[in-house]
Amino acid sequence: MIERGNYIVPYFNNQLRLDKPPLTYWAQVASYHVFGKNDFAARFPSAIAAALTALLIFVWGRRMGGEKLGWWAAIVFTLSLQVFVHAKAAVADMWLVLFVTLANWAGYELFQCPTPNSKRITETSHIKHQRFLWWWIFYLSLALGLLAKGPIAWTPLLAVAGLIIYTRDWQMLRRFKFAGGVALMLAVVALWGIPALNQTRGEFFRVGIGRHVVGRSFMTLEGHGASSVGMYALLLPFYFVTVFISFFPWSIKLPWLIRKLWRNREAGVDAPGYSRSPVDTYLLWGIAIIFVIFTLVSTKLPHYTLPAFPLLALLLARHWSQGAAVSRPPTTDGRRSLFTTIAVATACVWIAVALVVPPMVERFSPAYQLFQMSRESLQSNMQFAAVDFQEPSLVWYFRSRVQGFLTPLNKRRAAEFMSAPDPRFIVLPTPVAGELFANPPASWRFFTVNGFNIAKGKRVDLTLVLKSE
Repeated sequence: MIERGNYIVPYFNNQLRLDKPPLTYWAQVASYHVFGKNDFAARFPSAIAAALTALLIFVWGRRMGGEKLGWWAAIVFTLSLQVFVHAKAAVADMWLVLFVTLANWAGYELFQCPTPNSKRITETSHIKHQRFLWWWIFYLSLALGLLAKGPIAWTPLLAVAGLIIYTRDWQMLRRFKFAGGVALMLAVVALWGIPALNQTRGEFFRVGIGRHVVGRSFMTLEGHGASSVGMYALLLPFYFVTVFISFFPWSIKLPWLIRKLWRNREAGVDAPGYSRSPVDTYLLWGIAIIFVIFTLVSTKLPHYTLPAFPLLALLLARHWSQGAAVSRPPTTDGRRSLFTTIAVATACVWIAVALVVPPMVERFSPAYQLFQMSRESLQSNMQFAAVDFQEPSLVWYFRSRVQGFLTPLNKRRAAEFMSAPDPRFIVLPTPVAGELFANPPASWRFFTVNGFNIAKGKRVDLTLVLKSE
């Protein structure tokens, strides 16, 4: 975007990048202008989105049940394993989570707004203003969520509609004003969408929606998910199992939470220490919509249910904190609570992992190793290609020093590429390099590494063959 001066349509390696809408890229552009084009700048926006989400959870939780609930919910969300991973990744997920959380909060406030009392004009005016503000926040958040990662950001709209039907609270239809809200949401999206469709002649819709939304729902993309009807059926409980890893360490309390909610449902009244409230119903609907949608979708990855984690954190914190308050004796004996123990221990582990693991993993990255070994020999006017290894990391590292774009090649065309007169280099499996370039010119340089392709989950031996003139 920066090089082209085009902030409407994303490109990657000189090819249209139509997988995702551009909001995350816009955030990264801003970060690059502040910090330069480096790994930290690429990841920093995700950290900001995660921090803002934690702040939203804190304020929402405080309004829902007091400051303690707000703190507990924000801590649960922040220290969950999947959040720890994606809050440090240069991906769109945390921006999606941020705006879905804001929309869910706004929907909650619209449900909670009291019915105005016509006898008290000042109270009625205040309530109307409050309701109007939350209505705008709800639909603008849905629009920004779509600009972050697509239509999955509209799950709060489905949750609200489902809850209205479930409770038969038809006055909420007037409160949410769906027709006007959806029109506003689409109008905001259209400010980017119409120019994007014009520039790509509709390709953004065909690929972004047709392939990555509709296609992902009915078929397996990039090998993630079910490739047959039998495998699809086998993977139906996928997210109800992986949540115990993704939501770790707090997932150890999920069986307790499920039993608690089930007992309350069977009893028809809340357990001692709990006040009867529609809060649980609202949170459960939001969580269920996300889990059900991705359960039915064919393509599956553990982090797809991440937008449900703020709601899950609030639900768990609400019952855990209230349950702890009921069971704790009036006097304190100085012992640390289970929640505090888990939080402190997890924070220490995540900090240690963040400081130790990335430098260790980086040494196994073949693209990073090749770049570090060859960077002094690289020239800005070089073209480069790769055989059987077209990972984005090659573009990320080498494009910081050369102006050419990565050209994917097959084995047959590798020698032809290197025989062209300009300075260039090619990355290919080491056995193939030995076979194709057994007798190279004396001026050519060879850089060989042994690494691990994390994206494919396999070990790779690569050689970079460089011709400087």
